Amino acid sequence: MVEQIALSWEPERSHYYSVTELATAVRGIFTEYFQDIWVAGEISGAKLAPSGHYYFTLKDESAQIQCACFKMSARFLKFKPQDGIAVLARGRVDFYDSRGQTQFIVEALEPQGYGALQLAFEQLKKKLDAEGLFAQERKRPLPALPERIGIVTSPTGAVIQDMLHVLERRCPGRHIRLYPAQVQGEGAAEQVARGVEYFSASGWAEVVIVARGGGSLEDLWAFNEERLARAIALCSVPVISAVGHETDFTIADFVADLRAPTPSAAAEIVIATRESLVDRLTAADHKLLQSARLKIALLLRALHRVAIDRARLHRAIGRHIQRVDELDYRLRELWRASISGQRRTIDSWTARLAQHDVRLKFAAVRRKLEASDAAAMQSIRLRLSRAHNSIAPLEAHLKQLSPLTILERGYAIVERDGNIVKAPGDAPVGSQIEVRLARGKIAATVRAVVTPTGNSALPS
Repeated sequence: MVEQIALSWEPERSHYYSVTELATAVRGIFTEYFQDIWVAGEISGAKLAPSGHYYFTLKDESAQIQCACFKMSARFLKFKPQDGIAVLARGRVDFYDSRGQTQFIVEALEPQGYGALQLAFEQLKKKLDAEGLFAQERKRPLPALPERIGIVTSPTGAVIQDMLHVLERRCPGRHIRLYPAQVQGEGAAEQVARGVEYFSASGWAEVVIVARGGGSLEDLWAFNEERLARAIALCSVPVISAVGHETDFTIADFVADLRAPTPSAAAEIVIATRESLVDRLTAADHKLLQSARLKIALLLRALHRVAIDRARLHRAIGRHIQRVDELDYRLRELWRASISGQRRTIDSWTARLAQHDVRLKFAAVRRKLEASDAAAMQSIRLRLSRAHNSIAPLEAHLKQLSPLTILERGYAIVERDGNIVKAPGDAPVGSQIEVRLARGKIAATVRAVVTPTGNSALPS
């Protein structure tokens, strides 16, 4: 006899993770090893949530990853995410607990290629134009006799030398302040914008010139940034944009109060009204510029420290807002379903109410009444026609028997004192008679009477 032995085995559970613990651990790995990285790919499925966040997919030939760009970062993007654009995205990898999904949190986007830059240019141009920043009515005239001119450009390039040469030649002694700024590459737009804001806040300059030499679209891109465009629009004094050559156009050209084809032309335009003024630029200007450089560097360093602390807060807020966005989508779908059901109910009651519409019943009764009226009129006409057909033969026979018809054949009726004379004795000689003809009467006197026997009676 073979005995069957039942064996039972259970794995040892020395340690296990809850779902929340596992998600937290995964996020910790991502936080440690995948912070502030660059990812190249193509944007797909881009959409803007009501909260201001962007959601899209970044993909290449063989893989893809879900991306989120929160509102605080989206405000500073060079262009808005759009399907089919090849980009370099800077950010961090995160794990979204509620969906159990890995996603890339985008903090900056850089376009790849001339087509992407041109698209970003057109997007920003359309946006600012819709806000009225290009409107002619907000353009301010240049001061007729500017004594103090502010210039924002690179202090080492040939542009500032050419402009100073033109100003010195045309009108020496003019007060000029140069705000040194990087005009190409990372951070150039921020520096130029700070220069414009400096002159706007100080109130020293009567007019500001933003200048740079020629170059490619990539070289001039700092002057197509929204940050600089808004700084120019908010400047308290008129701004001249002198960027590139005559054929180069930037966003700064559209926002500025006046566009100069070249930096040298801007120097000529700004002093065209008084070429005899004396330039009083002193060494104190250079000390002020050095002080401004130092102050800007210190402010940028302090801003960087603050940005690190704020970044952590923004990450936590971003995750919660992303959850709010998902709940918002679900609530909208429920609203749509509820409204659709209510609309179908209303349509059903409307159709049923239309079947009991009193106007329709009145219309049916009116049609029936009109049909009865038409039938009655037809019956009356038929009766009248039949009566007429019956009377017509009688009328014809009556006409044949009428004395008037006999009179038409030449006969006459003789009357005496209203009585018809039928025999000679009814009208003795000398009596007055009337002879009635077919048309009219004849009055006559009887002069002789002929009896049926042939005797004649003559008057005595």
